[in-house]
Amino acid sequence: MTRRPAGVRAAVAALVLAGAALLTACGPAGHADSGQGAGAGAGAGAADSSQVQDLQHKVDAAESAAAQADADAADDGNG
Repeated sequence: MTRRPAGVRAAVAALVLAGAALLTACGPAGHADSGQGAGAGAGAGAADSSQVQDLQHKVDAAESAAAQADADAADDGNG
């Protein structure tokens, strides 16, 4: 198995976490066209705002994890 440069590992980690965040944030809840009847869109603004905040937290966590992986890889290279 070949070693990847630290930047590549950090980028892959960030992409995986961001992808997971996007997949978990997407769903039928709060979408009027989800086939759940005419009232499905009621309260969608609040749900969307909550989803946006949740997604932002997940993106922040992914960026933090990528930065930590990059720092750890830099430490591994110096030791």
